Amino acid sequence: MEPLKFLSNEDVQAMHEATLHIMSEVGFVWTHKESLDILMEAGCSIKNNRLCFPPELVNDSMAKANKRPVIRGRNGAVNEFGGGNLYFHNLGGARDVFDARSGTHHSATNQDAIDAVRLLDALENCHTVTPFFTPPDIANEMMSLHMYRHTLPHTTKPVQGPGIQFPHEVKYAVEMAGVVGTPAHELTLSLSPVSPLTMHDVAAAAIIEMAKAGVIQSNLPAPTGGATSPMTMTGSIVQQSAETLAPLVLAQLVNPGCGVIYCGRLGMLEPRTGLIWGGVELGLSSAATVQLGHYYGFSVNVYGFSTNAHTLDAQNAFERGLNATIPALAGADELSGIGEMEAGVMGSFAQMVLDNEFASSVLRLRKGLSADSTHLAVDIIANVMNGTRNFLGQRHTMNHIKAGELALTKLAERNSWDTWEDKLGRKQIADHATDEAERILREHQVPPLEPQQEKELDRIMAAVEKETAKRK
Repeated sequence: MEPLKFLSNEDVQAMHEATLHIMSEVGFVWTHKESLDILMEAGCSIKNNRLCFPPELVNDSMAKANKRPVIRGRNGAVNEFGGGNLYFHNLGGARDVFDARSGTHHSATNQDAIDAVRLLDALENCHTVTPFFTPPDIANEMMSLHMYRHTLPHTTKPVQGPGIQFPHEVKYAVEMAGVVGTPAHELTLSLSPVSPLTMHDVAAAAIIEMAKAGVIQSNLPAPTGGATSPMTMTGSIVQQSAETLAPLVLAQLVNPGCGVIYCGRLGMLEPRTGLIWGGVELGLSSAATVQLGHYYGFSVNVYGFSTNAHTLDAQNAFERGLNATIPALAGADELSGIGEMEAGVMGSFAQMVLDNEFASSVLRLRKGLSADSTHLAVDIIANVMNGTRNFLGQRHTMNHIKAGELALTKLAERNSWDTWEDKLGRKQIADHATDEAERILREHQVPPLEPQQEKELDRIMAAVEKETAKRK
C-alpha cells in the first residue's frame, strides 16, 4: 500500500530548506568545548554566540549515516528498519500506573516495572520493549541504567536502550547489552536536546560517546508547539528536524556510518491547561515527521498510541486511534506508545493488551486491499452459484481467513445483546483486556538469564552507583 501524503512534495522541500536555514543562520546554543572543536574544524561557525551548521556539512553527514539499522533480541528476533515493516514499541518512562480493575492510580513500584516488561514480552505486536515505568525510589542519576538493567532479564525481545543524560551512561549501557549478547551496533540509545535549539554540555559529550561506541542513535527532540517551538505544526517540525540533525552531524564526524533512527516527539500545547495536547494534531505532526524523515531516507520513529485520557474511555479510544492510524498510513517505520495514558505520565497493563490488539488492526489497515485474481474470486463466485450457494464451505474462505484477510479480534464484542448480557455479564472490552493482562502475568514465563549474567549485571550496576556517587 502506498503511503498517504499529508504534505505535497513542494511542502517537504520547503521544510527541508527551512531546516537548513535554521541550522546555518539561526544556530544552536552550544558550549561544549570538545564537540565545538570537532564541529568548527568541519566547517561550522559561530554567529551571535550560536553554533551554525553549513548546509553542505548537514547533507554530507546525512549521506554517511547508516539509515537502515538492525536490532535483535536474545530470542533471535530481528527488527530491520527501513524495509517496509511497521514495528511497535511501548511507552517509556511512565510515572504512574492506572489500575483498570479499581479505576484508581498509584505511583509505579519496582514490581510494576518488572511486570510491565513481562507482559510486553508476551504481546505479539509489541516488537521492541522499552523500560516502561520509573520507580520513585531510584535517584535520577541512576534511573535510566537501573530501568535498563531490570528490563533485560524479563524479555527476550529486542530492547530499546535507555534514554540517557550523561556520557558515562553510554559505557555501562554498552556493557550491559553485551552481557545478553547485544553488540553495540545493535543497541539503541537516545537523548533529548533542549528545545528550542539548545545542546547542553553533558548531552554533547554523550553524543560523542555514543558515536565512539557505534551505537544506534535514536535521539528524541520533544518540542511543545506554542511553548518551546512555534504554534504551527510545520514550523515546529522544522525546528524539531534541526534538533534531530545537529547531533547526527556530530556523531557522523566522530564515527562516519554509525546507525541513526530519525525520531520526533512533537506535542502541541493545550492552551487552556498548559499540558501537551493528545488530539488529532499529534497524529498529523507525526505523519509530517515521517514524510520529512523519509525524504532524507531515514527510518522514522514517531508517536503512535497517545492520549490525554486518564481512563480506558471513549476519549482514550478515539485519540489513540487517530494518532496511531495517521502516521501508520503515512508509512512510519516504528510507532511508540503501547500502554501509554495521560500524555505519557501514566500507563496501564490493560491498556497494553488493548494496544496489542489495536496494533493488529493498524497492521491490517496498512496492508490495504488486493485486486488480483485470487482476491477478486470470480471463479469462487461462479462455483458457489453453480453448486452449494454457500461460501462458508469453500477452501478459499478458510485460506483467506488464515492469510489475514480479517483482523480477528480477541477482545472486542462480537456477540448478540442477549449473549453479551446473559452469558458475559455485560463485560466491555476494557474488562476483557484487564482479565487478559492478569492471565498473562499469572502464566507467562520468560526464559531467565544465566546466574553468571545476573551477577555481571549487578557488578555493572555497582560500578554505576560508585561513579554516580563520585560525580556528586
